[in-house]
Amino acid sequence: MITNNASEAADSGATAMTLDELLALPPTVNVTTAARALGIGVHKAYKLIKDGSFPVPTLTMGSTVKVPTAALWRVLEVTPPVQ
Repeated sequence: MITNNASEAADSGATAMTLDELLALPPTVNVTTAARALGIGVHKAYKLIKDGSFPVPTLTMGSTVKVPTAALWRVLEVTPPVQ
């Protein structure tokens, strides 16, 4: 299970992502998906982004925030398999 804080993930109603789910993510994901991968709630994720302390760089395009999957993998120390 990939979580930093399992109780927080459980409180948010989210389930932690499996390694297979992490590896299947598209090149960028929304904040909800990134929060789930990190094992935190979406409200916490948006607060961290607003405070400038989200552990992954984000891409803001107007009112849309995307998280690069490769950066998310680096933070989680996930290495995609070589194809």
